Amino acid sequence: MPVYSEKVMEHFMNPRNVGEIEAPDGVGEVGNPVCGDMMTFYIKVKDNRLDDVKFKTFGCGAAIAVSSMVSEMAKGKTLGEAMKITPSRVAEELEGLPKNKFHCSNLGAQALHKAIKDYQSKKKVAGGSK
Repeated sequence: MPVYSEKVMEHFMNPRNVGEIEAPDGVGEVGNPVCGDMMTFYIKVKDNRLDDVKFKTFGCGAAIAVSSMVSEMAKGKTLGEAMKITPSRVAEELEGLPKNKFHCSNLGAQALHKAIKDYQSKKKVAGGSK
């Protein structure tokens, strides 16, 4: 049984920003078929900043804690700053993750980055009029 930091437990027991954003500007979904974790991130962008970030996660406690932490780290950041959120920074913010759960921090960062790329590709298609 892995030992989790207090911060991981806190984000697992009281996850922040859970839910869906209606008419999101970007959506990023990732999954790990090996462990069965699935994460979907929804973002609202205003003036090149993440105005709102929400997530839905199906997975273990670490996956939920990671999603919560990533959403907190990303909210209010510029798109460029949010793209610099790495799995190791997420694990650091959570005061460590057991080795066998580190893949969860990869998923959180990946889902966020996918949502931002989704927003950017939609914006290009729309001719940058957003």
